[in-house]
Amino acid sequence: MSLKLYLIADNIRSAHNVGAMLRVAEGLGVSEVFICGITPYPKLPSGDQRAPYLAEKIQRRIAKTSLGAELTQVWSYQPDIKSLISNLKARNVTVVALEQSAASIPLSQFKCNGEVALVVGNEVSGVDPEILSACSQIVEIPMLGQKESFNVSTAAAMALYYLTYGIV
Repeated sequence: MSLKLYLIADNIRSAHNVGAMLRVAEGLGVSEVFICGITPYPKLPSGDQRAPYLAEKIQRRIAKTSLGAELTQVWSYQPDIKSLISNLKARNVTVVALEQSAASIPLSQFKCNGEVALVVGNEVSGVDPEILSACSQIVEIPMLGQKESFNVSTAAAMALYYLTYGIV
């Protein structure tokens, strides 16, 4: 992999989507997954502030699709995505949102060297407009069928795979 990749999962509702993204990230060598906003996250080894029954319930749901990737993939919970994006940009990381918008370009046209953080958003509303404006670039996966979007974990997998192997 010629590119150092990060994944930012913001306001994802489904623990199963989180597990799937952790599994894909681990399989593609993503450096770190940042879990933000309301996104469910795996049980923390220590200092988990959630009620124990809730942390266990979420852990089981994530583990169902991650198949242990939550234990091997580096991840962290970042409550404030704006600060995270600002910190990444200060380290010269290109922050790219995966979203359909008037300002987006097809993923296949995106070129970058260095470090890239891919932002994916809520299953229904996508990446928040305020977050889109904080990103360096917006990319989209063109849709060829009648549906208007892919599942967030599927879209994240396609984009991460492209970023891993599609950039020359």
